[in-house]
Parts: sequence; structure tokens; C-alpha cells
Amino acid sequence: MHDLAGQSLPKHHWVQSVKNALIPLANAENASFMKSYMRDQYAYFGIQSGPRRTALKELFTKSVLPSIEELPAVIDELWAMPEREFQMVAVDLLIKLKKQLPTTMLVALERWITTKSWWDTVDMLATHIAGTLFLNHPDETGEYINKWRNSDNIWLRRTTLLFQLKYKDNTDPELLFSLIRENQSDKEFFIQKAIGWSLREYSRTDANAVVNFISTQGIQGLAHREGLKLLKKAGKV
Repeated sequence: MHDLAGQSLPKHHWVQSVKNALIPLANAENASFMKSYMRDQYAYFGIQSGPRRTALKELFTKSVLPSIEELPAVIDELWAMPEREFQMVAVDLLIKLKKQLPTTMLVALERWITTKSWWDTVDMLATHIAGTLFLNHPDETGEYINKWRNSDNIWLRRTTLLFQLKYKDNTDPELLFSLIRENQSDKEFFIQKAIGWSLREYSRTDANAVVNFISTQGIQGLAHREGLKLLKKAGKV
């Protein structure tokens, strides 16, 4: 089934409703800026997150949301669409339903992390979806964390570094520091940034542990600067 422009129409009515709501908001000037900001990797409608969420508010009400059983197919469909806003809607949808997600969603989660990968989707999937699944199902999710930590894919490894980002007192520092050690020599920007970011956030919970780890492990460069940023600002180091 195709629309008048020759593009395939969405298979799921919820996705079609999303498309109908977003198209009228397209802004060519914004789209050009957003595409350039993301290194010309994706097409855009040019809709910022606030207006996008406002336009879709009705579709995110409980009575209209897709079921958990439908979710993987809906997300896959959104992921396949060219405009980046569709992937951001998919992430918002997963976050909305994150407490209900079963561990069977991990197979699909790996697919979404490694497809159309960039920090805007991966970081949200790591901190909200992988993070929630790990808290709720540590054994099953732990198997995937162990698999991802050994991957050649930088986005899977970035996910392992960031999934505990919002854990605060629930952080497993032994696991966090072990993951950092494994990635410390990787000069990839997105890995070093993730190391620094994870250390910076954990410094809110245990500043001494972070300072000691950075010192004894010889964390340098970007990861060092990011890791100590909050503590330096507070005059603690």
C-alpha cells in the first residue's frame, strides 16, 4: 500500500497517526540545521522535541498506546522511516512503557542500538531502557551486558558504560569500574565521553571512589576532564 508520493504507508495505525501529526509541522529551515548538526546522517522534518511531543500527546494516552505485544513491530516500523523524528518518537514510546517491558525485548533493543546508531537514540536507550531492564531483571539483562561489553560495536559498549547512569546508590561500582578499565585504551570519542560521563555522574554518589579510581587507573584526556568536572566546579579536587 502506497501514498500519493509513492512511499509505503505505515502498516500500524498508530504509526500512521504519528505521521499524520508530524507532517504538518515540518519546517525546512529547522530541518536543514538539525541535519547539519547531526553530520548529515539523517533526514529531518525539522520539528523540535517540545512541539513534537505536544503534537503527539493524545497518542501517548493509555487508551491509544500500542500494546506491549505490538511494540517491537511498531518500533521497527518507526525505526525504518527516513526522518529522524520517527526514531525519537520510538524512543519516547519505549520510555513511556519501560516499566512494562519484558526481557524478551532485549533482542530487539540490541537491534535498535546497532541500527541508525548515534548518541541521540543510543544514550536514551541505554539509560532508560537497558537501565530499567537491568534493575528489574538483572540476571537476564546481565547476560546481554556481558555480551555487549565484548562487542566490536562501539554503541553496544557505550550502552554498557551508560546504563547505570541514573542509578545513584544502586550503581554497582565494581561493574562500572571494570567496564571502564576494559574501554580505557579505546580512543574513540564516544567511548571516552561515555567513560567521563559515567564517572561524573557517579561522583555525585561517591566522590572519593571516583577520585581514587581516576588517579589509580590513570584515566586521562577527555574522560579525566569529564569525570572530574562536577568535583572541580565544587572545589573538591
